[in-house]
Amino acid sequence: MNGGGVHRGGTFVLSFAMLAIGLALFVQSLANHASALSGRLLISILFIAAGAGRLWVEARKGRGT
Repeated sequence: MNGGGVHRGGTFVLSFAMLAIGLALFVQSLANHASALSGRLLISILFIAAGAGRLWVEARKGRGT
């Protein structure tokens, strides 16, 4: 595995971690009956969006498009 492969693997790992953290915060917020404007709920949505966005960009970059 060359340096680019290590970087790509690290990006996937961190992206999945961001997605998992976001989902965990989202579920915890719903379990605590958080309001729609609670900070924890907003942060969880941002984590989910960032993790999913990074995965999407990395997947598109891998296809060469």
